[in-house]
Order: sequence, then structure tokens, then C-alpha cells
Amino acid sequence: MTVCTFAGHREVFSSTVESEIDKALIEIIEADKECVFYSGGMGDFDKKCESAVRGMKRKYPERSIRLVRVLPYLTHEINRDKEYFESYYDDIVVPMELMGVHYKAAIKKRNRWMVDQADKILAYIYRDFGGAFDTIKYAYRMGKPVLNFAVKE
Repeated sequence: MTVCTFAGHREVFSSTVESEIDKALIEIIEADKECVFYSGGMGDFDKKCESAVRGMKRKYPERSIRLVRVLPYLTHEINRDKEYFESYYDDIVVPMELMGVHYKAAIKKRNRWMVDQADKILAYIYRDFGGAFDTIKYAYRMGKPVLNFAVKE
């Protein structure tokens, strides 16, 4: 099983990033019959990756492809928008390691948790500051392979 996660700044300025995401996902999915994709769902890049994973699920119905939304903490949003979450994600998790973590620190810890679980990270990082940058810096420190689509621009 291959586990992949996404990290990127809120805004995506590339017109080619969707096709690059598709190429990367095809490579990952064709290499392994079982894939799990973790998303924090917080910005343009996460949304583009989530959409691409949903497309891959339709393209490769014979493969086990799961899209999991990882929340940093519980909110009423899960109950209020239950149908949305159930239609877009295979699962929604709040990692046990985040229980009791102050909400201001929870997003950073959630991002690190996703990196710790991942075999690969797809990224869109063009600034040297911010939460996404910190997440990728952590991924490199942990020796995780990172494919940064913003580097090519």
C-alpha cells in the first residue's frame, strides 16, 4: 500500500498543475494496487489534488484508491455538512495524537502527522515561509520524497 499526502500554499498560480498532478497520481496508482491519499483540505492545491484523486478512482475502478480527509480537530462542520463529507471522502479522521492539542497548534501537528504516515508528498511550495513550507521542511528532515510542482515554474 502506498500512502501519499498533499501540502501546498492556499493559492495556486500554475495553469499546468492539474495535468502534473494527474501524471504523478497515475504513476503512484499504476505502481501499487492499493493507495491512500491524505488531505487536509485547506487550500487550492489540496482541492486540486482531491479532485484529481476522485478522477483516478473513476479511471481505475479496479484499484483500491481511498481519499481521506484529515481534520486537525472536531468541529460542528462534520455534522452540519455530513452529506458533503460522505460524498467526497472515503473516510474522515482526527488523529488520536491531536486529541487535547490546542487548536492553534493542531494544524501544524496534523500536517506533521500526515507526513509521518506518507510514503510520498505532492507539494506546491513557492514561498519560504508559512505552514505549507514548514510542512515540507519537516518532510525533507524525515527523509520523505517530495514532488514540488512549483519548482518547475
